[in-house]
Amino acid sequence: MFPILWLFNKLIEIYSFLLLAYVILTVLINFGIVNSRQPIVATIGEFLYRITEPLLGPIRRRMPDLGPIDISPVVLLLGLQFIAVTVNYYAKGIAF
Repeated sequence: MFPILWLFNKLIEIYSFLLLAYVILTVLINFGIVNSRQPIVATIGEFLYRITEPLLGPIRRRMPDLGPIDISPVVLLLGLQFIAVTVNYYAKGIAF
């Protein structure tokens, strides 16, 4: 049971890292620090968008419009951490 739990935790950690990378890249592009027309930036941005959008899209559709502020990544990170702690609690019998 513990190897499956380890794999589950690692997948959540990797997805959280990719989500944070997507947020940072989006901020850098919006402030004009990084040019999104460069091929490597466009490739990385497209990859991160395709990985994160399946979970961010439904959250964005259900959240109220806050103007230019998008807090859906924060909601997703909190949700992922909640799921990880809940699964670990019931699998091991202890909370982190």
